[in-house]
Amino acid sequence: MIRVLETEVFRKWLDGIQDISIRIRLVRRLEKAQRGNFGDVKQLTEDIYEMREFFGCGWRMYYLREDSTIILMLGGGSKKTQSSDIKRAKQLANELRS
Repeated sequence: MIRVLETEVFRKWLDGIQDISIRIRLVRRLEKAQRGNFGDVKQLTEDIYEMREFFGCGWRMYYLREDSTIILMLGGGSKKTQSSDIKRAKQLANELRS
């Protein structure tokens, strides 16, 4: 089983989603990732990835893959805020590495 750890930034983002049905769908996606089913994913850098959801506003969740058994959730957003969300995820990943 893959361990999915959440940063405080990610947890605040997820908790801030007002629509409970959307939050549940995103949490279920994380549960699938724990079982090794990542679904639609785009690699952004050597170790940063984007989980893509194609419902609603095009939800995205960003994570840092440490090895084959641990992923660290960095943040999330929508297709509309994608470029700034990716930038923030990369900054957070760099902070965590140092």
